[in-house]
Amino acid sequence: MNVVETILVYAVIPLAIYGVVALLTLRDKVARNPRYRPGQPWDYPPVWWTANPAGVGVQAAAVPSGGAKGKRTAKGGARGSW
Repeated sequence: MNVVETILVYAVIPLAIYGVVALLTLRDKVARNPRYRPGQPWDYPPVWWTANPAGVGVQAAAVPSGGAKGKRTAKGGARGSW
């Protein structure tokens, strides 16, 4: 191998690979739509998100009704007993 081939294999090719990876990671920042900044007008309709759309407006009881009074039914917590 001569010096030119050595420089090509050990310097130019790895730098080209790093350059391609850098361009792929930076292209999202260039091609992205402008971000909303506080103080700018909001021209979009409101979107309400919930993890359970079927349960919107349904109130669940904090304490299960029925069953034995004073009996613990749940395990776990900080102890992690399974």
